Amino acid sequence: MPDRDVDVLIVGAGAAGAACAEGLARDRGFGGSILLVGREADPPYERPPASKAYLRGEIDREATYLHPLAWWEARGVELLVRTSVMKLDTGACVAKLSSKEEVGYGAAVLATGANVRRLRVPGAELEGIHYLRALGNADAIRADAAEAERVVLIGGSYVACEVAASLTEMGRHCTMVMVEDAPLCTHFGRAVGDFAATLLRERGVELVTADPLERFSGEGRVARVVTQSGREVEADLVVMGTGAVPDVMLARSSGLELGETGGVACSARLETSAAGVWAAGDTCEYESVLHAGRRMRIEHWEVARAQGKAAAAAVAGRPADFAEVPYFWSDLADWCTFEYVGAPGEWDAEIVRGSLDDGRFAVFYLAGDCLVAALSAGRPEDLMQARRMLAVGTDLAGRAGALADSSTDLAEF
Repeated sequence: MPDRDVDVLIVGAGAAGAACAEGLARDRGFGGSILLVGREADPPYERPPASKAYLRGEIDREATYLHPLAWWEARGVELLVRTSVMKLDTGACVAKLSSKEEVGYGAAVLATGANVRRLRVPGAELEGIHYLRALGNADAIRADAAEAERVVLIGGSYVACEVAASLTEMGRHCTMVMVEDAPLCTHFGRAVGDFAATLLRERGVELVTADPLERFSGEGRVARVVTQSGREVEADLVVMGTGAVPDVMLARSSGLELGETGGVACSARLETSAAGVWAAGDTCEYESVLHAGRRMRIEHWEVARAQGKAAAAAVAGRPADFAEVPYFWSDLADWCTFEYVGAPGEWDAEIVRGSLDDGRFAVFYLAGDCLVAALSAGRPEDLMQARRMLAVGTDLAGRAGALADSSTDLAEF
């Protein structure tokens, strides 16, 4: 017998888990008990500032919290921090916590998020090499940066770019070392990659492109980054921007079906292979009705929040296909803000609208005659129309070229 019972158990207090708890707490039709379990020491907080304003010391820790602690209690959400769910018996509907307590549940939502992808290269154990995922990581990077002059960022991802921008603003000399030909080009294409490269270089960031990391060297602490071509870059501090992998350890041990990309396989309504168990956020690999049932797993803060809300509605008895167009944004300090709609994937054409020279442009990504995604820098009206076209599946046959003409009214598509 479990030590106690709750109506809903939410595993993970990140973006998706917090949104699920918020949705249930605000649902006038749901009067059940809610247990939100998170392994971090902090209550649910906004993760994006960890590479931006919080890293730069412009806001304090509490400013990142989604709500004060009293908010959760006042709305009937029991919040357990520094706690993990070690085992989930989906047949008996019982969870075993790291506190040794066993909790019975009526429904469960897995929102276990993702872990950083660690590179196993020589010298990876040296001091001064950091990964960024949580506020505590940002604290460590900021403290180390106080004594550092030369910082190396590994990777050309948006996290690496964001951290490079933040640390440059803090007066550090930053070098980015990447396998890509240009920063951001893997996810956003060559036009955006070339724009980002120019922007970063103009702000003083040095770029080492198409030259992957080989090893780190130093005596006890990192002193140099060595690339596969043999280039040596001096480093007082290294930040790894090497991506993340979904945390499916609990799902796997619980016997849940996993998907093709390593996430938790879910229906279009976010339900897992176990009845009464849903998934949301970075681990959720769902059947997208916007993409003809193709399984999608999208690691973005805003998508995780949207899926958490959808899971809450399903738990409360109002399940529906998750049909929200994915949205993502990334700030490079105050230099530029990128906004993106659509799912990451393959495309065969990029149509640029506006001017890459003045930094106000949109890029439309097409697969055949189908719009699959769009990115905006300073053109929010174009992004709004692209989001509408993605939602309704606008046919662009014979009209795609007109997207490049800024005088064309996108509302007519």
